[in-house]
Amino acid sequence: MSKRFENRIILCTGAGSGIGRATAIKLSQLGAILALTDINPTSLPETLSLCEKGDHMSSAFDIGSTDSCNTFVLSIINKYNRLNHIFNCAGINPTSLSTVSISDEYWDKLLTTNLKGLFNITRACIPHLTSGASFVNVASIAGLRPTAGFAVYCASKYGVIGFSKCMALELGPNGIRTNIIAPGYIDTPTNAAVVEGKEAAEVMAKQVSYGRMGTPDEVADLAIFLFGDESRYMNGSVVEINGGLV
Repeated sequence: MSKRFENRIILCTGAGSGIGRATAIKLSQLGAILALTDINPTSLPETLSLCEKGDHMSSAFDIGSTDSCNTFVLSIINKYNRLNHIFNCAGINPTSLSTVSISDEYWDKLLTTNLKGLFNITRACIPHLTSGASFVNVASIAGLRPTAGFAVYCASKYGVIGFSKCMALELGPNGIRTNIIAPGYIDTPTNAAVVEGKEAAEVMAKQVSYGRMGTPDEVADLAIFLFGDESRYMNGSVVEINGGLV
């Protein structure tokens, strides 16, 4: 396998499971040196054990904490003296709720992780980036089309897309790209249908023309493309990966 990301330092949030884990594993196989984070302290060692051996680092913390994000990014710079790419993948999947049923706590939880966390990491990284660096941010199809019962989640993911497009405009003149992945129904441990069980997952799969949910590996392949030179003229792009939603 080509080591086309050899010696590139790549920060991945949400690396403890699902899309974040799959992307970290594939990047390590392509030679990347990883700085991984997740809120779950027990999942990161497992991710690292599945990655190709390398001078990787990891830290478990809540990306909703500004201080924790700043500290982690500085630790990356202190260790490697550079940072090449950022994969903002951490997020919380939604629960179906009517707007009047949404509590302040639920609103704060989703917006803090899905949007503020991405902002915290991005702001901390920008001063250390040079031309050729890039962000790939994970939004959702819920950031492109409204869905009844998911107002908070949609708000957070619409926000991810809007914020990311602004970063593309701000950072593009410095040779730094920002692109967005909008996954559809992906078979991850935190997907609401997967959590509910086989029948719910089958109902969700029937809404896809392929007749199945996507896999984290398939999203990881798209992230790798967006980090690579093949996508060098893509900036501010939102790429859907949904298997053809009916």
